[in-house]
Amino acid sequence: MYYCYVLLSTKSHIFYFGSAKDLRERLVLHNNGEVISTKPHRPWKLVWYGAFQTLQEARAFEQYLKSGSGKSFAYKRLISVALKKDFLSGRKGSPKRKENNTEKFA
Repeated sequence: MYYCYVLLSTKSHIFYFGSAKDLRERLVLHNNGEVISTKPHRPWKLVWYGAFQTLQEARAFEQYLKSGSGKSFAYKRLISVALKKDFLSGRKGSPKRKENNTEKFA
């Protein structure tokens, strides 16, 4: 099995989307600082994962989650409970969203 996963940094309150064959080993690598992109935001907590039959499926879903519509889907359907708990434990704001720059005319 291959996995796509979402991590939450308990330090900087950001999410990280990734994929791996051995999920437990990958989480250890993230928390030991052996992954350059996640090292400054340690420690990490696993908030969601999904299992896939092939590496290509897991990577494709990871890429989708990193897209704009994928992030919206993830925040709404996969990690909303983690966001609520994160707010209760000290998060100051919600994930940044792109503003709609249309002006209203009177």
